[in-house]
Amino acid sequence: MIKPLTFRYMEEKDISQILKIEKASFATPWSYEAFSNELTKNQFAVYIVIEDEGRVIGYCGVWVVVDEAHITNVALLPEYRGKKLGEALMRKVMEVAKQMGASSMTLEVRVTNDVAQSLYRKLGFQDGAIRKNYYTDNQEDALVMWVNL
Repeated sequence: MIKPLTFRYMEEKDISQILKIEKASFATPWSYEAFSNELTKNQFAVYIVIEDEGRVIGYCGVWVVVDEAHITNVALLPEYRGKKLGEALMRKVMEVAKQMGASSMTLEVRVTNDVAQSLYRKLGFQDGAIRKNYYTDNQEDALVMWVNL
């Protein structure tokens, strides 16, 4: 378990560690170039990492556009899941988005991902619409969830 939790903004030097988390978490992981572009070219993007003794063990990305925040992705290394670290990371990102002027936050989650949906509901997110065939790997639907910050 992490003692204490360490959060910071993602830097380009973190991408190689982030890619390991991506590959362990997603059927269609983002590329090095995708993360690099987010960090260097997307003025709306903010990425927060969580560290365990200098090792990046998780991250969350958010776009803050005017007063709305949109979670792009969030993941932890498998061995760190189930320890309330995802909740801590989400709470940190919600705090950062609010400080940046966001009054609401949205995200998409697989309709079959009950664990993530449970966490988001715990954080105050409510169900919104369904995006049909949202995920390109298997055409699974996404549940859109919202929360007021």
